Amino acid sequence: MKKVCLLCWIFIPILADIQAQSVIEKLKTAVGALEKDSQLRHGIVSFYVTDAKTGKPLFEKNAQMGLAPASTQKLITSVTAFELLGSDFRYKTRLGYNGIIENGVLKGDFFIIGSADPTLGSWRFAETNEENVLENILHTLQQNNIRRINGSIYTEESGFSIQSVPDGWIWQDIGNYYGAGSWGFNWRENQYDLILKPGAKIGDTTKIISPIGEGNGFFLTNTITTGKKGSGDNAYIYLAPYSLFGFTTGTIPMGGGFTISGSMPNPPMQFGNQLKNILSRSNITVDKDFKFYINKLSNNMEWAYPKSILDSILSPPLDSINYWFLKKSINLYGEALIKTLARQKSGFGSTEKGVQVIKDFWNQRGIELSAINIVDGSGLSPQNRITTHTLVKVLQYAKTSSWFQSFYGALPVYNGMKIKSGSIGGARSFAGYHVSKTGKEYIFAIIVNNYNGSSGDIVKKMYRVLDVLK
Repeated sequence: MKKVCLLCWIFIPILADIQAQSVIEKLKTAVGALEKDSQLRHGIVSFYVTDAKTGKPLFEKNAQMGLAPASTQKLITSVTAFELLGSDFRYKTRLGYNGIIENGVLKGDFFIIGSADPTLGSWRFAETNEENVLENILHTLQQNNIRRINGSIYTEESGFSIQSVPDGWIWQDIGNYYGAGSWGFNWRENQYDLILKPGAKIGDTTKIISPIGEGNGFFLTNTITTGKKGSGDNAYIYLAPYSLFGFTTGTIPMGGGFTISGSMPNPPMQFGNQLKNILSRSNITVDKDFKFYINKLSNNMEWAYPKSILDSILSPPLDSINYWFLKKSINLYGEALIKTLARQKSGFGSTEKGVQVIKDFWNQRGIELSAINIVDGSGLSPQNRITTHTLVKVLQYAKTSSWFQSFYGALPVYNGMKIKSGSIGGARSFAGYHVSKTGKEYIFAIIVNNYNGSSGDIVKKMYRVLDVLK
């Protein structure tokens, strides 16, 4: 019996090595086939796989080559935020005032102090949805017997950069919902909906049949035309931050009403107009105009500050925010988080400072600065360059952390694997974890850049490579 047991202990590692080598050979074949595919005639593939338990590299191809990662970059922002902010971190939007409160009158100004909370007014969270936030502000005023404000209402965001959109984002993205930038005061995910009515035949001009949104304060010239039935959303909105005028192009399919979503050019102003209306309906008078921080900077306006805090509106914890950040790949959340990292570390929330925080954090953990060559927190910029080796190292780090289950639970499932996907023009990527049928655990990242032809076709071919790990 002892001899049998001894033989088992000898042969089990040998068998494991044979199986590992079999997977490695299959990966070589699969990656070789992908490289030779006509869709990658002028493109490149980077792939890196490690044993999740030991950290041992199993396969690499161009793993140190910096490529455009698209939304797999969100993994780096997510893990850094968990580590530096904590899984229970909450944004705090404070409500304050200056002056005195006498006989129902605030003889001074009322302040809503932004913290770059991306959940403020979001429909994804009960505690910070649009209705609850407005009601909380109204309740705070009523609870403190404020029926009239003889000053102004300020939306304060001086702790953050007014540059809402990172350098490197493209014009075609910026006006659309997925291109919403991050302000020091975000509202309703900085998104609005536009309902369009297509024409009776292909090529007909469409018509905007719904208001753009209460108090948005901007105008769109609509040039979207009618496409064939089933052609999908091929419409784009072109509207820059702080702009009053924009335009639309592209097509929507023939049929009934069709909704596209855009990014607000001035979320604090949108919020202010909505708050003004709810206060008016509640018979609370505001004597002077609302004041927005961008006006202070552009007009060198005299700017007041709060002396007392009445209440705060708390966001859901970071692990809940991260769930939607990774599950639905919300770019705004990544841009808010990167500014928050900067604010926490340097006292001022800018994208540039946040990028440096991320790069320094990982450089201290053995990843070269040039392996994380990024300009934003979401991966939307085509200027970002990250290696698959870096993505795997970040995923390995996450696996050893106390908050890992929250992080892991937020990863979507694609191709039967827990992975984050990425897609921008000419780039597709996947990175994550998988346990094979034999119980082998893998951590991997694959990026393809400069492919031609159908995105759907290249994804299927990438899946064939990943299927080897099953």
